[in-house]
Amino acid sequence: MSAEQTVFTTFVDSAKRWPDRPFLNVLPETADIYDIPAGEISYAKASGKVQDHVNQIKNAGYTKGQRVMLLLENRPSYFLWWLAFNALGISVVPVNPDLRMAEMAYMIGHAEPVLAISLAKRADELQGAAIQAEVQMPVVAIGDPLPKAVTIQTIAARDGDAEAALLYTSGTTGQPKGCILTNEYFTQAGHWYSTATGVCALNIDGERMITPLPIFHMNAMAFSFMAMVCVGGCLTVLDRFHPRSWWANVRDSRATCLHYLGVMPSMLMGAEPSNADRDHTVRFGFGAGIDPKLHAPFEKRFGFALSEGWAMTETGAGGTICANREPRNVGSCCIGQPDETVQARLVDDTGQDADQGELLVRHAGENPRKGFFAGYFKNQKATDEAWRDGWFHTGDIVRRASDGTMYFVDRKKNVIRRSGENIAAVEVESVLARHPAIASVAVAAVPDEIRGDEVFACIVPESPASAQLAKDITQWCLTQLAYYKAPGYVAFVETLPVTATQKLQRATLKTLASELLNDPNTIDTRHLKKRIAA
Repeated sequence: MSAEQTVFTTFVDSAKRWPDRPFLNVLPETADIYDIPAGEISYAKASGKVQDHVNQIKNAGYTKGQRVMLLLENRPSYFLWWLAFNALGISVVPVNPDLRMAEMAYMIGHAEPVLAISLAKRADELQGAAIQAEVQMPVVAIGDPLPKAVTIQTIAARDGDAEAALLYTSGTTGQPKGCILTNEYFTQAGHWYSTATGVCALNIDGERMITPLPIFHMNAMAFSFMAMVCVGGCLTVLDRFHPRSWWANVRDSRATCLHYLGVMPSMLMGAEPSNADRDHTVRFGFGAGIDPKLHAPFEKRFGFALSEGWAMTETGAGGTICANREPRNVGSCCIGQPDETVQARLVDDTGQDADQGELLVRHAGENPRKGFFAGYFKNQKATDEAWRDGWFHTGDIVRRASDGTMYFVDRKKNVIRRSGENIAAVEVESVLARHPAIASVAVAAVPDEIRGDEVFACIVPESPASAQLAKDITQWCLTQLAYYKAPGYVAFVETLPVTATQKLQRATLKTLASELLNDPNTIDTRHLKKRIAA
């Protein structure tokens, strides 16, 4: 794999080798939801569409080193535009369509993109966010001609490997951080997956992958998409996970492999067993977070292995650990052993090596950051802190057995992971604190059988509280943040657990939230957490 290889050149190589093979596939259900044509697009046809986009971008005056926002949901056009911008050295900033205007305004002000391509129904809102952020960013609805560039300023230019994307991920200190992802990040991920062994080994004979995961996250961009490009495979992307039609979609896509999150097996196992449960061509699933109690029963019922792995947006393939080789220790939260390309340590709270502790990772070669993100944009301090002492500090607690096998235990960081979305408790707290009925607030994760975690808010009210107030607060929060970040439970309390210096005691808060979860006075607001129509 050449050091100069990019996302675009990797695609070009495969398009030349397998021009007539299907590249992207749109199922009828997805086509109806998005009002786009159903069917397959070949590598050759996709190459032609990408070149058309390249010509449009050039003619409009956009240049290498700039950033462009893409708000296109899970549509295949997202990949075609990304390839075109990548061909010209322009980075993309994917936008989660569930974000509200204030969240998008923050991203725009931080990333400083020079253009946005958006769904028509969201274009005005995105333009309003740009005005709010005081960034001169034209917004064009997908399918319309690109507006002429209004600036020649280059933002994303870097020495060495060029930035291919800027992905925002929730951290522990409030606003999301922008992770700089280079071409090497993506090509390394494709190489890792396409050369993996064991149960998730791919071949070059025409693999077909299906995923319902968001394509504005690293999993679909770096692993699903790049893996299929590297092996000349076909990628079917759904708008999202639909439990009732999932197996029909899997069969219709003729998938040989699939990607999942823990919420999916839980929902699928809740359905009545059927004679059609094994009526598919899937060899394996690749993902994370399955309920250990369901792991073995799922594999037995549906007839294929679920390979649990570990990775982060920041680590990419450079620090990926995967239980793809036997023994996989099914049903034990096993994430396998680091392969020869990854070095890993577990350290306790004093920084000493331990059999259980925070997972630290780095690449095993001369460059310990190979395959990792290039850093947090405009936040060198956070980058240095994450990479202190030459190791990337993941914030995840892992246990290592005597044979070197690793098992995921918990998150050390104050991050809530709900249905695959990372939620910074501090971000939710900072928004809720603005509500006039709230004197103080703290947010923690509580377990949810379906979604993994749910957001639990402990609120000290300004005046007498009620169930209606809890619902009003949640509904107000839904206008400020993406729906999944809003409280799923609200408990009104007299005080919050703080130290003598008024610092929140997160560990005590987590215990308190767990205890209050079954308290009859706690208000369940999960039914209010629905996607808001644009």
